[in-house]
Amino acid sequence: MKGLPTAWPKCGTQIALRLRPRCGIITSVLLLALDTCDSRGSIALLDGSRLLAEVPHPPSEEFSSWLLPAVSRLLVEHRVSHADLAGYAVATGPGSFTGVRVGLTTAKAWSEVYHKPIFPASRLPVLADRAPGIATHVATFIDAQRSQIFAALYSRNSGASNTLIAESVIAPDDFFSQAANMSQGDVAWVTLDPHMFESSAFARLHSTPNPKLTVVQPPLATAIALHVIAQPKPFQLDALTLDANYVRRSDAEIFGKKTAAT
Repeated sequence: MKGLPTAWPKCGTQIALRLRPRCGIITSVLLLALDTCDSRGSIALLDGSRLLAEVPHPPSEEFSSWLLPAVSRLLVEHRVSHADLAGYAVATGPGSFTGVRVGLTTAKAWSEVYHKPIFPASRLPVLADRAPGIATHVATFIDAQRSQIFAALYSRNSGASNTLIAESVIAPDDFFSQAANMSQGDVAWVTLDPHMFESSAFARLHSTPNPKLTVVQPPLATAIALHVIAQPKPFQLDALTLDANYVRRSDAEIFGKKTAAT
């Protein structure tokens, strides 16, 4: 499959009738969104920015057995086929190795079979979308287990967002201190996991009546699709170029290297 364009097609083209609602000709853009990054995952079907349905993942089920039947039921209920979709908005991480791999492998297969683009999105900038509009700095973080977090820091200027601390897996207090210093204390914290902030030494030392902590409630599949739609130049990939955003190395990589070094 050839590489896909990295911007919405210009108005007036046949592809734009499906992929660019701003053209004002046809506003229907069906996107299937997937988030399999952890047990709080979900799938969603959107028509442009209008949510048709969102289905949360039952934490007791494995993604490998839940995802395909859940998507099939969702599409059937709305009389939609993969051929009708404009593409797939997919969370590429950070999160569970197994969960991320299941979601990306499935999206790659659909992309190859149905010749549809994949719109990848990391969960951390998706969380940043939920920060108060007046925030000039946004720090997002998710529990990474092992007393660590997945985290990133962004600055906002005239509607544009710049990355100040790249996505990383880090000790909570280290990240909170770095983010506070780089933002001179003027930072909005956004997370799925407030306990990682509230139980930190940083929070105890810098307790304030209003810590600017925004707690986002899962599921996130709809937010992932809306994040993709909001981009003036959405990043598109095909099945060959899509890659996971694990951030943390796998145990196999870590322990394999240690074994090789001994």
